Amino acid sequence: MAARIKMTSLLPRNLSVIIRPVQYRDLDGIERLNQESFAAQTPKGAGSATRQMQWLRRWYGFLKFLSWFPNPLQYLFCSYVAEQGRSLLGMIQVSPFNRTRSTWRVDQVMLDRATDKQVTGSQLLRHCFESIVEARTWVLEVNVNDLEALALYRQNGFQRLAEMTYWEIEPQLLTELAQGEPDLPNLLPISNADAQLLYQLDTASMPPLVRQVFDRNTRDFKTSLFGALSDAVKQWVMKTEVVSGYVFEPQRKAAIGHFQVQLDRKGITPHIATLTVHPAYTWLYPELLSQLARIVQDFPQQGLQLASSDYQPEREEYLERIGAKRIEHTLIMSRSVWHKLRESKFVSLEGIQWPEVLQGLQPARKPIPGGMSWTQQLQKRSPERSLPTKSEPPTFGNKPANIEASSQPESADPQQQQ
Repeated sequence: MAARIKMTSLLPRNLSVIIRPVQYRDLDGIERLNQESFAAQTPKGAGSATRQMQWLRRWYGFLKFLSWFPNPLQYLFCSYVAEQGRSLLGMIQVSPFNRTRSTWRVDQVMLDRATDKQVTGSQLLRHCFESIVEARTWVLEVNVNDLEALALYRQNGFQRLAEMTYWEIEPQLLTELAQGEPDLPNLLPISNADAQLLYQLDTASMPPLVRQVFDRNTRDFKTSLFGALSDAVKQWVMKTEVVSGYVFEPQRKAAIGHFQVQLDRKGITPHIATLTVHPAYTWLYPELLSQLARIVQDFPQQGLQLASSDYQPEREEYLERIGAKRIEHTLIMSRSVWHKLRESKFVSLEGIQWPEVLQGLQPARKPIPGGMSWTQQLQKRSPERSLPTKSEPPTFGNKPANIEASSQPESADPQQQQ
């Protein structure tokens, strides 16, 4: 009896782990993992994860429908779960990083406390590496204090690419910045016609290694009609508004600065801004931040969050000088993936017909195709000529024998001529 109880207790451990796409019945388990996951230990991660679960429960049916056919929002929620028996061990969410889908991003990995996080996390990551064949490079962002996540990603081949620092400007400081008059005479709105200028600005603002990993092109800075409609619906549902613009340099005919800010109308979450400045025009930071502060004044009083990377020292120096507060320090990691190409048909050496492969090395008794085709015409013109006898000298090489026979009557015996 004791042995039977022992066998039943070991049965769930012996079940294999299955990696499959997320289904609706997994939402309760994903919410439990969300509360236990190490990704929700940071304040930024906890707030975004909670909002994402609320949004996921509301729009799961629509997202599942979009994933069935090709469209710009097909991979808006591309997630997989690791299941053993009836227990949910973990979940991973990935998404394309660029329009060509050559680079993909690991958005989040959530694992159960009772499971071996290194083993389950590696299974989820490697399933994505193998199933998403079009991805040549993978990127992710992880908090520098999350040691378990760093160990998991390094074990699976991810390496450091850049360091990111997130800042928050308090509402009082924004009010002071808004009092200044920004000197931006060539501030223009953004349209699809400006995609090439924005692409050149983005290329010039980052190191070559980061540029190669991100692999962006002009299409990444254009907005399709379907994308514009989906953004409008999202802003209406989330009660947000997006304002963007860029600074044009008429002499160089290039964009030297770009900003985009997502404003919260409800006043619950901070406003989020994105800045891109040409390295030769770092004097634009005070002007652009003054412009952003003026835009924020028309909305509820919330802080303004923006990021800076380790290859942008001028931005970090300016934010420290004005008194911005550091809220999080993260690490961007990347890894490359090479997929082996499988042959569609197995070729065996035994089935190869060597005469068909080496057509130029045929036996000497058969003429080489196209080599001496005029000899056959000569045979047809002189059928009455005799063949060589045994007393004639043998011929060597690939010369046809009838050529030697055709010269025999010219060297006849002189006694017969007399």
